[in-house]
Amino acid sequence: MPYRTSDKMRRKKDAKRTAMMQAAVQVFSEKGYHAATVRDIVQAADVAIGTFYFYFPDKETLFLYLYEETADFLVQAVQQGVSGRAKLTEQIAHGVQSYVNIALYEPTVVFLLLVGGVGAVPSLSAKREQFREAMIRIWQRPLDHALDQGLIPTQNTRRAAEAITGACDEVILNLLQNPRGENEAPAAIKDLSFFILRGLGALGSPAADK
Repeated sequence: MPYRTSDKMRRKKDAKRTAMMQAAVQVFSEKGYHAATVRDIVQAADVAIGTFYFYFPDKETLFLYLYEETADFLVQAVQQGVSGRAKLTEQIAHGVQSYVNIALYEPTVVFLLLVGGVGAVPSLSAKREQFREAMIRIWQRPLDHALDQGLIPTQNTRRAAEAITGACDEVILNLLQNPRGENEAPAAIKDLSFFILRGLGALGSPAADK
């Protein structure tokens, strides 16, 4: 009869793996990729070093996995914020708000996504490009629709989406590094949304709210 892992054993293994991933996010954020060690991670997770190597062959593999998981989570959340609204003004505002809310709720995770491993993990380049492209597509889709409907002036929606992506990242990083970031978040969401819509030419026209 083949050996089968019990539900209790699977839950225990999942708990250890989750603990290591959560600890790794904190360690990478605090020490940076190069300075962080496997021993730092297992100590923070309170597991044996052999447990780490049972799940991950090395630090780089864990880091790449964390990056991918974080990127997928953020992309899905922002996409929901945008696609759940009909008007361009609301799509921009709620997309920005979703991004900021996640950043404030999971600051170490988002900081890892935007800054962690930059220049330190060569194999991260492809993952980073995939994340950036996914975010750009989130913003470009409503812009293409708005352009087709005549709601914004003729423009390169790809370039506009790239600019929105960069502006969001910059504002998010400043909020995360600001001790008063949580208090300033509502104003930041409003200012950033206004900045984006003004840049798109979506303000000052009755069509903007259609």
